Amino acid sequence: MNIGFCTCTILALLFLILSIIFALLKEKGANYVSGFNTLNHPEKYDKAYISRDMRNQCFTYSLILFLGAILSYFISAIIAIPAYVIWAIVFFKSVHLNAEKAFEKYLIK
Repeated sequence: MNIGFCTCTILALLFLILSIIFALLKEKGANYVSGFNTLNHPEKYDKAYISRDMRNQCFTYSLILFLGAILSYFISAIIAIPAYVIWAIVFFKSVHLNAEKAFEKYLIK
């Protein structure tokens, strides 16, 4: 076993479990999203959409890391590094420092 395969697999499984949790919790899953409970009027936001979006994001992270694990296993342990870089780019594109700005696309119109 190489270290790239092991680390990518562990993180991929973690994100897969998180995506399953958000899928099972549906609207209640929005309460576990960072920053949601700090909003002034959380009832103005579509909780189902937030939970679905988090499910899809976690599944995407899991897919990227599973691909990195497979390529790392069959090619080289070094392949895990580009998988982590791609994951980091996708992950940090969705990070916001302001909760209101982060959730503005989920406003109920």
